Amino acid sequence: MPALETLLKKDRQMVLATLAGLITLSWTFLVLMARDIGGLGMTDMPMTMTALEPWDLQIAFAVFLMWTIMMVGMMLPSAAPMILLNAALLRKSEEPQPVQSFTILFLLGYLASWTVFSAVATALQWWLASMQLVTPMMRGASSLLNAAILIAAGIYQWLPLKEACLRYCSTPAAFLTKHRRSGPSGAFLMGLYHGVYCVGCCWVLMLLLFVGGVMNLLWIAFLAGFVLVEKLLPYGSYFGRIGGAIMIVVGVLWLS
Repeated sequence: MPALETLLKKDRQMVLATLAGLITLSWTFLVLMARDIGGLGMTDMPMTMTALEPWDLQIAFAVFLMWTIMMVGMMLPSAAPMILLNAALLRKSEEPQPVQSFTILFLLGYLASWTVFSAVATALQWWLASMQLVTPMMRGASSLLNAAILIAAGIYQWLPLKEACLRYCSTPAAFLTKHRRSGPSGAFLMGLYHGVYCVGCCWVLMLLLFVGGVMNLLWIAFLAGFVLVEKLLPYGSYFGRIGGAIMIVVGVLWLS
């Protein structure tokens, strides 16, 4: 038993160190990018031109990279309990499991889901830029658009689909019981499925970035905190619904 406890402690430290490193790198990148877009070296940042001129492959890739890294920084904190529990179950399995490699595969599967979302968000931003509906600071330029996103996000917070996805995101044991799979492909698929549930839970909230500014660090941190509270704290679903009601009210007032 002491040997198992030691291994579990090492696994936990490994997972936490990996997640902390990825989150720190992501936020460092976002801070540097926001600083440049804010006026220090803007000419070196192709994303600042997305609302001013037609996109090319360089701009599209830069925006996709921005969204992908932003999702890592915003979503990994709330996924930490799931990843930690999965690593612990691997270690406690009756059959020997390569905990580190399987945990990395789980993490890659999870991030794959958000990478797909980032590609869709990039396409949406390209369309909004082509319609001149976003500013060079990547914020919605239309009051109607901003209000519509707020109202849509608020309504989604009350839908059964949101509740179903949130249930699996906020209860790691229930998710791992239902979706348990063996082998390296199973580890990746489990992470992928968890990521799909998280995307289903939070995708409309991520669109709120267009309301407050895609590179507004305070707004990014606020949304990341909202997701964290909603997923990890007791009665988080009620918090999310109250937040949704506030979004609807703010959206309606924005229209008036």
